[in-house]
Amino acid sequence: MTSSSSSAPAGSAPSLDPRADIVELTAAIVDIESVSGNEKALADAVEQALRTHAPHLTVLRDGDTVIARTDLGREERVVLAGHLDTVPVADNLPSSRRVREGREELVGRGSCDMKGGVAMLLAVAVEATEPARDLTFLFYDHEEVAAADNSLTRITRTHPEHLRGDFAILGEPTSAGVEGGCKGTMKLEVTAHGTAAHSARDWVGDNAIHHLAPVLQRLDAYEARRAVIDGLEYRECLNAVAIGGGIAGNVIPDRASLTLNYRFAPDTSPAQAEAHVRELLEGCDVDIVVTDSAAGALPGLDTPAAREFLAALGDGVGVAAKQGWTDVARFAELGTPAVNFGPGDPLLAHTDDEHVPFEDLRAALDGLRRWLEPSAR
Repeated sequence: MTSSSSSAPAGSAPSLDPRADIVELTAAIVDIESVSGNEKALADAVEQALRTHAPHLTVLRDGDTVIARTDLGREERVVLAGHLDTVPVADNLPSSRRVREGREELVGRGSCDMKGGVAMLLAVAVEATEPARDLTFLFYDHEEVAAADNSLTRITRTHPEHLRGDFAILGEPTSAGVEGGCKGTMKLEVTAHGTAAHSARDWVGDNAIHHLAPVLQRLDAYEARRAVIDGLEYRECLNAVAIGGGIAGNVIPDRASLTLNYRFAPDTSPAQAEAHVRELLEGCDVDIVVTDSAAGALPGLDTPAAREFLAALGDGVGVAAKQGWTDVARFAELGTPAVNFGPGDPLLAHTDDEHVPFEDLRAALDGLRRWLEPSAR
């Protein structure tokens, strides 16, 4: 990890002006392509913008993650985080603008997930020179890929102090509302075995694909739990998301598999989630292996910082459960209560028509401003 308070890093990184209008800033960030694994140019631009426009921050660089901190001796510290990477680009770069049904929208890969949130955080990082709380900003890479590659995995191991605080905000799209906590996630491989044979003499073999039928029947009949935690409803989901088996049209398959994805409420541990799936499939002639899992995070809305944040946003702000998994879980694991808050509709994330309304960008930025600098209220 490197630290400096001097000039911008060497090279020809695209330029970002955090003092620009939030729509202009978001468009500039969207136009720097940063598919997972290719975040360097955007990380360079963010680092240069912070070093140039935010002398009140200590700026650190860890790979393609940029960390900026205040050290004002405040009683509380808030961590504000946003990932720089996107899923692969569709036909939506460079960014464009449109008016649809009377609403102005910025269109482009990452505009919703989550470059609008990155723009919001970059703007307040430069503006908040006298915040009521000490702040840590994290602009990080490799969120849209395997958890092992996520830079927060590395930083949790090497510099966990950068993720610790009294409260954390992850700039994931929430339509400028607040989504508390997140569900846990698990992937499981369910494998059935049989005996290969010529399809013209099937009595010699044992069809592995057919052995998956009971599993599919149980999944089809499954009624997922709805868990209400601190007034927020988390809807669990258990689904087959991939299926494979067979090698040729004239061969009885001796192996077939299903990939299951289980999204479980944050009051359930990964061990409990695995036990639940195994109980559901008890008696099916299959092997079950967990290939990936991550715990969820409780809502985190009962801390003083969270209550003040909600109050600053105003009575009209929406508060709901986060129905997916986000990196708030990493903060929760370190004892930092965290919420999701950012511009853009989460249902538009990763879609070919990914976009963010201008009004979301402005509402999210204004709400964060009011909380971080009470004089702005």
